[in-house]
Amino acid sequence: MGLFRVVFSSVFSRFLLPLSLVVVVTPAFSADDGANTLKKALAKNLPNIEISQISESAIPGLYQVIVGAQVVYMDKNARYMIDGDLVDLSTRENHTEKAKSTIRLAAINALGEANMLVYTPKKVDHTITVVTDIDCPYCRRLHSEMDEYMKNNVKVRYIFMPLKGKSDFETTVSVWCAKDRNNALDLAKSGADIEALSCDNPIQDHLALARQIGVGGTPAIILESGELLPGYVPVAKLVQEINKQHAALTN
Repeated sequence: MGLFRVVFSSVFSRFLLPLSLVVVVTPAFSADDGANTLKKALAKNLPNIEISQISESAIPGLYQVIVGAQVVYMDKNARYMIDGDLVDLSTRENHTEKAKSTIRLAAINALGEANMLVYTPKKVDHTITVVTDIDCPYCRRLHSEMDEYMKNNVKVRYIFMPLKGKSDFETTVSVWCAKDRNNALDLAKSGADIEALSCDNPIQDHLALARQIGVGGTPAIILESGELLPGYVPVAKLVQEINKQHAALTN
């Protein structure tokens, strides 16, 4: 089992954040005897890795295992592991993405809206969470459509991921510390200089969260379903997708 220990640990190690920042779904284990066997095998062979969830997958004899933000599939004896998406080709349902969506929503909810910069319309029909960088061109393009999001009753919650060094990080902190954060962000997104400020802020937590949920670049949009859309999406197309998902859930 030595090789397995090395391989399994390497798969998960890059996803495991300090305990205070790790947010996962509520621990749960399938009542199936195979899942319990797998739980015991993992506890014995990898006692330092905290398994968040073990459940039966769509394939008999194969179990879905969640650690941090990573989803893999294993047999009940913890001998074989599959690191990849499990897709039902008959329905096009991605079972792995569904699990990851749950993880993303749990992590975002744990951060809390009070620790995000939020644009709220008079009437809220839908909410999106956007991982953004002040200086990225497509982030600015998305932000330029904020009035359209408000007209379409879409609340926009920002999580910051400053990727361009110290200056970018300091500008992001200054926005957060401003008396009127929304106005400061509007100015910064337009390229204007803003007052340099410092205060207690959640920007490091934003960065850790973005990495935890698998964001590799900005912008990244997380829908109410937990689905992650990498890159810029025009507001009209995004609103259409949100309404489509909502209709599918309510019908």
